[in-house]
Formats: sequence, structure tokens, C-alpha cells
Amino acid sequence: MTSFLSVIVPVYNEELVIDRMYKRLTEVLSGRDFRYEIILVNDGSRDRTIDLAREICEKDPNVKLISFSRNFGHQIAVTAGMDRAKGNMIALIDADLQDPPEVLLEMVEKWKEGYQVVYGTRARRKGESFIKLITASLFYRILRRLTSVDIPLDTGDFRLMDAKVVASLRKMQERNRFVRGMVSWVGFKQGKVEYVREPRFAGETKYPFRKMMKFALDGIFSFSHIPLKLASSLGFFCAILSFALIGYALYSKYFLPDRTIPGWTSVFIAIVFIGGIQLISIGILGEYIGRIYEEAKDRPLYIVDEDINF
Repeated sequence: MTSFLSVIVPVYNEELVIDRMYKRLTEVLSGRDFRYEIILVNDGSRDRTIDLAREICEKDPNVKLISFSRNFGHQIAVTAGMDRAKGNMIALIDADLQDPPEVLLEMVEKWKEGYQVVYGTRARRKGESFIKLITASLFYRILRRLTSVDIPLDTGDFRLMDAKVVASLRKMQERNRFVRGMVSWVGFKQGKVEYVREPRFAGETKYPFRKMMKFALDGIFSFSHIPLKLASSLGFFCAILSFALIGYALYSKYFLPDRTIPGWTSVFIAIVFIGGIQLISIGILGEYIGRIYEEAKDRPLYIVDEDINF
């Protein structure tokens, strides 16, 4: 059977890079010993991205387009591409060319060796600030400590998967998606390819600090119950501390009556400390309850406004 590679490319306000991305991808994929399709997923772009994507689809039937009715988010766009992919190999890559398309050929070779998931590991990241590098490194390591799933360090969504893996992912319909964690959760034989991540070709990052924080929380709360256990541990700690404060208050009252204003120390400490712990615990519970609420509504993950070449 002839190998068939589906390359999924989420696009959101990428008018400055979409043509260059298309040319570079086709240069890499054309003339190989496998067929290919490129699936562009327009995630509610507000610039000329959708018009440029339509033009590409008109001149190249190997390029297909899914256009959402609004912005549903990067992870949902990746999911929509996987839902429609027809290949026995499915690759995920961003449009900004930070992940070099040439690495896809190395991933295909690893797939031929029998690996069912081949993920790209960032050996070096060019053009990113010191703060970005530090926070990204900390996130991956904290996530690995908090979860029971072995999520590889320093990897994004850039990867190639066997159709069997993607079939398993299609069965997972949770709303707050963390695709790289889901791929690790399903298992199968996984290998890596190291590469140097390039600076963004053009445009601005689609993951500012606010979105990065939400993404990090999705990863933690989707794959770990440790925050709930942490809230319980803090409760026990506060209970033990309260007994110590009771002892301190009684000692001050009966043995240091001239050195203390009666009651203020214990009341102040109890209110500030225990109140803070309660708010943290309620916040953690709220994160999980909010996700339960989203799942209970059972709305579709995305709504397609238009598709081309399917």
C-alpha cells in the first residue's frame, strides 16, 4: 500500500507567512515515495488568511481547507484536522515555520522503522527571550512531576503519528484539550527526532502570556489530580498549625500577659493564613468544576463554516 501523509496546519492571522509556508512544505513533500495532503485549518482569522488559503486550494488539489465559524483555539484546530485526515501518517506542524518542514522527512523515516508516534524535541530554540525559555522549561518539568503520564520534555505539537494513534485520539472528546498529553496517554511505540527551532518567519506569536497560562492549566488539570490532593494537604497542615496557634495563644494569655495585646496575634495569623489557604483550595476546586461544567454541556468541539477540496 502506498504511504499517504496528511499534514495538518492550523492557521490564525497568518497572511504574512501562509504563502511561504505552502511553498516550503510542497518543496519538501513533492517527488517523494508517498502521496500527501496539506490540511489548512482556519481558526477564525481576521486578516486575509482565508482568502489566501482559498487561492492556494484552487491551484493545488493536494491542499484542503477547513474554516471555522469563529476562533475555537489552536488545540481544537489540530483536532479538526485529525478528524478529516485520510493518511496513514498524520503530521502536525504550525504555520510560522519555527518547526522546519524538512524534519518531517526524518519523522517519516522513523515511522517506516516501526515507530507509531515520532515527536520533535527542541534541542535549541532560536529567537526566543530568556523569560520564554525559562518558563517553557519549567512548565514541561513541573507537568512531568505532577502527572502520571510520561510527557516528553521540550516537545510541542510538532509530530507525526500513525493512523491507528489518531483513531484513538478521535475517541477522546474532552473540551479543554492538551493534545501532546493526549498523545502520550494513548501510548503506542514512540520515538523522537531532535531539531533546532527557528525564529518565527513573520507575524506575531499567537500564544501571549494569558493564553500560555490557560494552556499550562489545561495541561495540568487535564492530566493530574495532584492539585486536589495538594488542597487536602494544605487543609491538614492548617489544622495542625491551628493547634499550635491555640497553644501559643494560651501561653501568651497566662504567662506573658504584659507583653501582648490579648488576642490580636492569633486572630491575625488565623485570618490571614487560613483564609489564604481556603481561597487557594476553592480556586483549585473551581478549576475542576469549571471543566466538569464544560463537559456536561456536550456542545460540539467546533463548527465548520466552509471546507474545500474534501
